[in-house]
Amino acid sequence: MKSLRYINKYLFRYKYRLLLGIVFTIISNFFQILPAQVVRHAFNLIREGINLYGLFEGLNQQELVYDIFANSILVYGLIILAMALLRGIFLFFVRQTIIVMSRLIENDLKNDIYAHYQSLPLSFYRKNNTGDLMSRISEDVSRVRMYVGPAIMYGINLIVLFLMVIPYMLSVNVKLTLYTLIPLPVLAISIYYVNNIIQRKSDEIQRSLSGITTFVQEAFSGIRVLKSFVREEDSHNNFTTASNKYRDKSLELNFVNSLFFPLVLFLVGLSTIITVYIGGQEVINGSITTGNIAEFIIYVNILTWPVTSLGWTASLVQRAAASQQRINEFLNTENDIVSRKNISKPIKGDIAFENVDFIYPDTNIHALKSVSFSIKHGETLAIIGNTGSGKSTIAALLPRMYDATSGRILIDGVDVRDYNIKSLRSQFGYVPQDVFLFSDTISNNIGFGLPEITEEQMVQSTKDADVYENIKRFPEQFETKLGERGITLSGGQKQRVSIARALVREPSILILDDSLSAVDTKTENAILGSLRRIMHNRTSIIISHRVSSVKLADSILVMEDGEIVQHGSHEELINEEGLYKVLYERQLQSEDTA
Repeated sequence: MKSLRYINKYLFRYKYRLLLGIVFTIISNFFQILPAQVVRHAFNLIREGINLYGLFEGLNQQELVYDIFANSILVYGLIILAMALLRGIFLFFVRQTIIVMSRLIENDLKNDIYAHYQSLPLSFYRKNNTGDLMSRISEDVSRVRMYVGPAIMYGINLIVLFLMVIPYMLSVNVKLTLYTLIPLPVLAISIYYVNNIIQRKSDEIQRSLSGITTFVQEAFSGIRVLKSFVREEDSHNNFTTASNKYRDKSLELNFVNSLFFPLVLFLVGLSTIITVYIGGQEVINGSITTGNIAEFIIYVNILTWPVTSLGWTASLVQRAAASQQRINEFLNTENDIVSRKNISKPIKGDIAFENVDFIYPDTNIHALKSVSFSIKHGETLAIIGNTGSGKSTIAALLPRMYDATSGRILIDGVDVRDYNIKSLRSQFGYVPQDVFLFSDTISNNIGFGLPEITEEQMVQSTKDADVYENIKRFPEQFETKLGERGITLSGGQKQRVSIARALVREPSILILDDSLSAVDTKTENAILGSLRRIMHNRTSIIISHRVSSVKLADSILVMEDGEIVQHGSHEELINEEGLYKVLYERQLQSEDTA
């Protein structure tokens, strides 16, 4: 239960709903218990009425006795009906307080988890897979809701009922009470174990269904590859195997579920038989009336579901505690990317790296080694090198997606760790190497970083990214809905829409991380020509493995194995022996061959 203490702050937030729920539970149980006493009086009245009716046999008063008796039974019936109606009303209030409270807590918890997810650095997402993150905000939160909703509601109901019913039953007849209640603990323990089996089987089914869903999703996403390699039949066979496994597990669960209600009915029936047998002996002894037997049978039925739910509730609490522990693991993860001085100011664009080292926290890869360079406001710096040389790491460190392991990164003479993070990142235009577009319209994707975007800004940014004509050819133009991860567009179109998204913000610092790799040379030249105007009076960093993309730069860094091995302009580097010249000649040969 230690992990569930985290939920206490939400329970305190909605304490009035919880308190009202307890009050309504007490009132609803009062109207549930009272009819049993009315039944007791009715049974006793029937017994006395029959005896009295027999005494007046053959006399005119016999009909009067019958009328009085019938009217009394009718009154008792109406009282029971009215109490059932009142109980129903207050049960409605119970659910509108406690269950609604659980839904509100579920919503608050999901929002808090999502907000915390958003605050965590990229290193967190490198260490944890997306499925696990989604599972904790969906399935685990749902299990916690079952604790703050049904588990608390049924737990309160059980306590209230026991406090109201058991003392009264003991006051009527201790022996009958003890014998009547004997099967109930057995029922609670049995349900607890049966429910654990059900939950275990349900988890297995959930995992199996998750596996099927993942398999189908990959099959549909990779349908081109499946058809290209003619693997449709193998894919279908694998799906059939997974589907049959899911079917078998579902049938096993159905078998266990089939045992649930017969077990409950058997133990309830046993309790009823004991009540009638022991109660009959007590009636013969004269310690109770026949009405008490009927009353006790009703009490047994009243107590059956709360006792049955005890095992179920205990299992819910167990599962909720395990789920909350999983949630707490992430909630206790602290964001180490925080501002030291919270400086918020417009950025001009002077950048300096001073002996920067960086080691990725999850893989321990030494990505940068004593990297030092500087860029003046309005200059364009190109970074070129082979895969894994540390180019993209520089791009990630500037807007503080990560913090340098050692050394300093300065923007306008201020350490990036001193800037307000939101203010810092809002002044960057970043086109990542791995382009990501949302399943939304093209206009919403372009305006993602600028919610108040005008049509003129959108059109200009797409022209600068050389994607305007492509968009105009779509039937719905800017309102064209993109598929998952932008699958509607080609690789080059996705990159250019991503560039437009960065350009529309008019950023102080523009970073293009290998963002022209999927376009042809003609389109690349067109985009670079447009970028001349964009880059004017703006600090720009172009990261690429293609020499053709970096010719525009004022200076070029050549990276190899996390170190700067060359630094200069295109003309300077092409005239000296080194990696840049090797890359340039290799790409010239590739273009000639093509």
